[in-house]
Amino acid sequence: MNQEEVFKDDYCISTNKSKLDIDVIHQFLSQESYWNQHIEKEKVISSIEHSFCFGVYHNSQQIGFARLITDFTSIAYLGD
Repeated sequence: MNQEEVFKDDYCISTNKSKLDIDVIHQFLSQESYWNQHIEKEKVISSIEHSFCFGVYHNSQQIGFARLITDFTSIAYLGD
């Protein structure tokens, strides 16, 4: 799958998984979310590897994350 990036002012939305800050994502999911309290970092990494992900960045700092579980044809479930 092609990696895409869209820029607007100081913001960027990217599908490039190498830009994702795994520590930030894990900290939010395991400490602040109600749906993934205490999730192990290895599970976060695996879920990212097997999903279509979006990172949102402001001046290169990650401020958002979304993960689609999809067959890339007819269905997608938005998570995290």
